[in-house]
Amino acid sequence: MRKDAITIEESRVADEQASLAFPPFKERHRVFPAIFENRNHKKILDLAAGIGYVTQRVLENYPAKIISHDLSPSCLKHLNKLGAPTLDFDIDSSDTGFPFASSSFDAVISLVTIEHVLFVDEFLSEINRILCDGGYLYISTPNYAAPEYLVEPVLYGRAYHHPSSPASRYEFYAHVRYFTFKTLGVMLEAHGFALDAVYLAMPEGSERYQKLHQESKLKAFAFRSLMRLKAQLLPLHRAPEPILCLQKTSVMRPPRFKKVLL
Repeated sequence: MRKDAITIEESRVADEQASLAFPPFKERHRVFPAIFENRNHKKILDLAAGIGYVTQRVLENYPAKIISHDLSPSCLKHLNKLGAPTLDFDIDSSDTGFPFASSSFDAVISLVTIEHVLFVDEFLSEINRILCDGGYLYISTPNYAAPEYLVEPVLYGRAYHHPSSPASRYEFYAHVRYFTFKTLGVMLEAHGFALDAVYLAMPEGSERYQKLHQESKLKAFAFRSLMRLKAQLLPLHRAPEPILCLQKTSVMRPPRFKKVLL
């Protein structure tokens, strides 16, 4: 993971509220812990937890132990305030594994992290190792086959991210992998994970959506309804940021999974 990306991350999280200004199709944090459904997790690892949106929701609404990880000093300060155990080990190494015994967790959360990882095979192998048999991985990454990400290169001939743009400077320096729904699925299957469910987060909690709701509840309702309809009609390989729930398994099974809108 590039060190310059960590430096930029520091400036991004200096203002906690600024991090809420993400697009409504990126409401991945909001669906936790509902996304766990009836899987009854007891010990969870939240990788690259940021300032702790998911960690806080799990602490307040789910009866499980959660350990939070990050490398940013500012993020770790936020996480420590929540009261959950925190660690700052390197998750992106070709020769240093995670500091946990095998089968230490029954759930691992990795939201928009794998696109930052240089040693991606080692990263996924370590997640598999620390998960118990039958444990679950909840993972998301931008799906660059989605219409939201194709506008810039297809219509304007520009790259996904621009180094001089304040809105995308972090992504330009931090993203070293570009996945689609299908390529991520193939890679995860190769590392011993079987897809169990795909979750699509509907607009509700982002700052941008809340501003729209304050301006006009009718407009907000119409927008959310259109987003829901789009999610229902478009195939999953066109969803901008799906959250994949996969189970660690030694016996691969034919693809069978459900799509859930939350």
